[in-house]
Amino acid sequence: MTDSQASQRPAGMCVGSGHLVVYGNPAFVAAFGGHCVGMPARETMLSLPPEAFDVLDAVLAEGRPLARWIAIGSDDWRMTAMPRLDFETGRVYGVSFHLRHRGDLPVVRPERTLEDARKEWLSPPSL
Repeated sequence: MTDSQASQRPAGMCVGSGHLVVYGNPAFVAAFGGHCVGMPARETMLSLPPEAFDVLDAVLAEGRPLARWIAIGSDDWRMTAMPRLDFETGRVYGVSFHLRHRGDLPVVRPERTLEDARKEWLSPPSL
């Protein structure tokens, strides 16, 4: 992925049932504004359709990742959301999400081989 592609993919993290935004990457801030961080998503991310918040609600309630296409204005975006889990209890406390424009091709990595993985090991296991 190039830097320009990454800069076009808004991503953020929310906590709680009110989806309080606690982080937004630079693309998120460019799309929705820096004022969104620290505020409930529904109150500040006004360009998102209700279906986007349905995704966030479902991920928080069900504790599993979800994705769907949503319309923002006249453009289609793929919203992908992942539950944030408490390290000690395993309970879902929030949601991470990102948006990808339909024209932005997904990143496809080439198939890795065992030899590729061995080249990346800092200290290969003894065989």
